[in-house]
Amino acid sequence: MATIDEELGQLERDIRQLKIEYDMYFGGGRKRPPTEIEWRIETIVKRYSERGGDLKYTQRFRFTNLSQTYAKYKEVFRKRLAQREEGKIERHFGAAAKAIEAERARAQAAADAVAAAETPKPFRLGFTAPEKESDKVEKLYEAFVSAKQEAGEDMGKMTRSAFNEFVRKKTKDLQTQKNCREVEYVVETVGGQVKLKALVKS
Repeated sequence: MATIDEELGQLERDIRQLKIEYDMYFGGGRKRPPTEIEWRIETIVKRYSERGGDLKYTQRFRFTNLSQTYAKYKEVFRKRLAQREEGKIERHFGAAAKAIEAERARAQAAADAVAAAETPKPFRLGFTAPEKESDKVEKLYEAFVSAKQEAGEDMGKMTRSAFNEFVRKKTKDLQTQKNCREVEYVVETVGGQVKLKALVKS
């Protein structure tokens, strides 16, 4: 089953393809309007309009921009179809479509900027002897739990005591294997998933 981000990506591609195929239709390169793609877009737009509460802020922002772009395209297509049926030619259709495309690009750039701003910075903390650094282990655990909650992930079987034991053992193993004094742990969110990395320090 496709994820929300995958479906929003498909929606964006479909809207772009719809514009291309309508241009072909109005230019005589297609015999019929691209109703199949339009139906697919309508289905996704309706689905997420009804379940907006399931979307994260950045996903909702992206969906709103995409649905607004689609609505503008749809209005242009509707007018163009009416003019076609009436035998009229709209000379400025290309310019209007380009303006809408430019606006969509600006909206997407804004959405990307918001997503980048919302991406939390990695949390870093170094250890030399975790069994003697309980306060630092506690901070690392809290950062890990907070990141998991923010990403909507479950902690699973990772309890506080299991986490403490993991850090203690991992640090000792790396110190032995890599002959290092310090091990740095990094909590970061990559692609919507929380990662805990152990890096060897000097």
